[in-house]
Amino acid sequence: MAGRAVAEKWLRELTHLPTAPGAEGFVVGWVERWAARRDDLRLTVDSGGNLIITQKGRKRRPPVLAAAHMDHPAFVISAVEGGEAEFEFRGGVNPEYFEGARVEVTSRPDGGTGRVVSYDPETGVGVIRLSGGARSGGARPGDIALWKMRKPRAREGVLAAPAIDDLAGCAAVLAALDRARRKPELRHFGALLTRAEEAGFVGAIHAAKHRTIPSESRIINVEASRELADARIGDGPVVRVGDAATVFDGELTNRIDRAAKARGLKHQRRLMDGGSCEATAFGAYGYRSAGLCLPLGNHHNRGNLDEVEAGGGPPIPKLEEISLGDFHSLVDLILIAVEAIDREDPIRAKLDRLHEAGRRLLGGDAGR
Repeated sequence: MAGRAVAEKWLRELTHLPTAPGAEGFVVGWVERWAARRDDLRLTVDSGGNLIITQKGRKRRPPVLAAAHMDHPAFVISAVEGGEAEFEFRGGVNPEYFEGARVEVTSRPDGGTGRVVSYDPETGVGVIRLSGGARSGGARPGDIALWKMRKPRAREGVLAAPAIDDLAGCAAVLAALDRARRKPELRHFGALLTRAEEAGFVGAIHAAKHRTIPSESRIINVEASRELADARIGDGPVVRVGDAATVFDGELTNRIDRAAKARGLKHQRRLMDGGSCEATAFGAYGYRSAGLCLPLGNHHNRGNLDEVEAGGGPPIPKLEEISLGDFHSLVDLILIAVEAIDREDPIRAKLDRLHEAGRRLLGGDAGR
């Protein structure tokens, strides 16, 4: 069973893997190896390349799937010629971060470094001039590159990594599933790891439209979401009421939040409207979905996003950051959520008691 040290090891490994929308192979390989070591789990791959991990054996309840995505915004090299690499940037990052930006190829040890010399924000296509011209590195079509970022000063209790969004979500989901394997009453709990979220929820939409997950599934979307003024790093994982696009399933959200409070788990309940997530996509296609997330610093590697958006500072790409305490509490929160989803919500009974005690105030037949 994954204790804190093991879960944190998985977190560090996953968040340092090269990945991009449609180019999640390193993460897929890691997860396939992880699942293969557990003979009580079944891993299937749907027609869109999403990974579905379920527990073997008879289930007494409809599935609860914790969903996280395996990609992160990145440069994907499409051609290399004469010391220059053409790329497609996949994911949402402000155009200001590209002008003259230093990048490094992370998908191979000899990939080399370079500098962005052109970028079209309309198409996402641009050119990197590789350092040392044609003799530089070994960059090839299909390689993944990221901003060249300095290693930050180590801070106790904080993880800084290239791709926390949403590889931290994947790590938390797998850690929770590894612990659930020891509980027969949670055999209906599984994982859905999706592709190309940063390109517009493409993998999640594919799974929903093609019903590659059962229609009766309840989905807990697990994300890393941009830190907000009232949702700070270190204040606990967030029971996410909604995102910038929609409000999630109210009944599921209430059950999860109340169960976490009853267990005394430090957490936050917030509308995280700094962006949108896959819970919106699943809800739009008829699935009941709720959301959990980690407050995230330097979202999409944009180290001074507020200054850039206000026109007040040069772009500074940085490693993303989360609280390790928040991460470990998120693993606990996922398991609490799985248990709470099928539990009778006490709010209806409480409201019935309030009506019974106070209906005399309404007079007439209502007071009888």
